[in-house]
Amino acid sequence: MDISFIIPVYNRPAEIKALLDSMAAQTTRAFEVVIMEDGSWDTCEREVAAYKKELNVKYFYKENGGPGLARNEACKIATGNFFIFLDSDCLLPPQYVSVVCEHLLNSKIDAFGGPDAAREDFSPLQKAINYSMTSYFTTGGIRGGSERHEKFHPRSFNMGYSREVLLETGGFSSMRFGEDIDMSLRMIKAGFQTKLIKEAFVYHRRRTSIRQFFKQIFNSGIARINLYKRHPDSLKLVHFAPAVFTVGVFLIILFSIFVSSSFLFFLILYAGCILLDATVKARNSYIGVLAVATSYIQLIAYGIGFIYAAINRLLLRKKEFAEFEHSFYE
Repeated sequence: MDISFIIPVYNRPAEIKALLDSMAAQTTRAFEVVIMEDGSWDTCEREVAAYKKELNVKYFYKENGGPGLARNEACKIATGNFFIFLDSDCLLPPQYVSVVCEHLLNSKIDAFGGPDAAREDFSPLQKAINYSMTSYFTTGGIRGGSERHEKFHPRSFNMGYSREVLLETGGFSSMRFGEDIDMSLRMIKAGFQTKLIKEAFVYHRRRTSIRQFFKQIFNSGIARINLYKRHPDSLKLVHFAPAVFTVGVFLIILFSIFVSSSFLFFLILYAGCILLDATVKARNSYIGVLAVATSYIQLIAYGIGFIYAAINRLLLRKKEFAEFEHSFYE
């Protein structure tokens, strides 16, 4: 099995260095790495060059066009028959490649995805964000290694597919957000088999500030409506949950101000469940407190983006858009 790692990057040399360091520590290094710089002004060329002796790594630069198109350009250069896509803010545990290879060799897999986790040395905020993105209280645990949909939809922070899939689908679309789910939907419609490999997890640093996290999730809400316009059958009842939650929070606050503060009990109860669960899992009460904040931000940012896009795309008939398109990676 010839594996090519595909990594788009934008102004993240320190992240690429850390990722390549984790790749150099793999128990097996039978793979190549293709780094595609997507119009960066702070490039990682020097960091990549430092690993030339340890890894089969290639570096290329293109004008900014978004992560999907950067991945497609890298695939044209890559020599492997199976591509694995990572975000630059990910780190690999030492056994990652071995685990993936074992699954690819022992079962028929056209495409796969894996979960993400927080490493011990991540900051408290990064751990809290990881919790809010993987918890059953927020996302149903989908990103944490549980997939309840009838077809698994790999995400591009930890995703792989065969060259056959690339040739059949043409690769990622030009969408700035949601391009990975769009790719997964098109793979499945083309008849390819997708699989969740729970053991093939990555450590995902995610956004390092509340502002960046909000922007990312807000655009994810917008992306869900954009995906609906491209794939009308992709919108499920569960996708409305953050918008319903957001409206509910707003109404509870209004009722608490003008009717009775007892309505705040529901918000406090939900916060208490998150606080307890996150504290137990992280073994740290401070992370538990941060997780309450990031979980509310995660749901409300997505809900606002979802509602905003629904109004603009479904009612006002506007074209596909991403609110922070020009600062996608920030």
